[in-house]
Amino acid sequence: MRPWPKAAMFALAEDGHGSLFERLVACIISIRTRDEVSLEAARRLFQVARTPAALARLAAARIDSLIRPATFHEAKAAQIRELARQADAAYGGELPCDAAVLQGFRGVGPKCANLALGIACGERRISVDVHVHRVTNRWGYVRAPTPERTMAELQRVLPERWWIEINALLVPFGKHVCTGTLPRCSTCPVLDMCRQVGVTEHR
Repeated sequence: MRPWPKAAMFALAEDGHGSLFERLVACIISIRTRDEVSLEAARRLFQVARTPAALARLAAARIDSLIRPATFHEAKAAQIRELARQADAAYGGELPCDAAVLQGFRGVGPKCANLALGIACGERRISVDVHVHRVTNRWGYVRAPTPERTMAELQRVLPERWWIEINALLVPFGKHVCTGTLPRCSTCPVLDMCRQVGVTEHR
């Protein structure tokens, strides 16, 4: 995967945006948004404000202008501002590495909580997006109808040492090799280990 751009959350960590709060905000921006769009949106936002106190001082309209053209940017702006306000008021701006706390914020589910905790806190957690779900099921490594079920199956069969790295590897792999339509099977480096479940046409 070295030739391909890193997944947005991991690229931001390399930029120095490693706090749990920044990870959570970046993941909210990324929901239903392409990595290249969400990455630039998060960078614009963090250039202006990157702590709960600083973000809470921004008007929702200002946050909205910074995270466009992320999908549902207006709703996400209000959500991010409220998250910042609550994080500052309840935790003094320093979110705890606690999945229950993170998922207690409106709009934060297991995918974002696990990815934020994995990168910022080093906790071994699996975050399953559309790429991880599609690729692992196409390989035949798991057999699950939804990302949530895929996460449960991966927790059962995947060695823990790969729980964070699977997202870093399979997001670019799913975007550039094992694509949703017409996957590049003819040049895939792991074709001999793939059962090609559901693949009817490929490149």
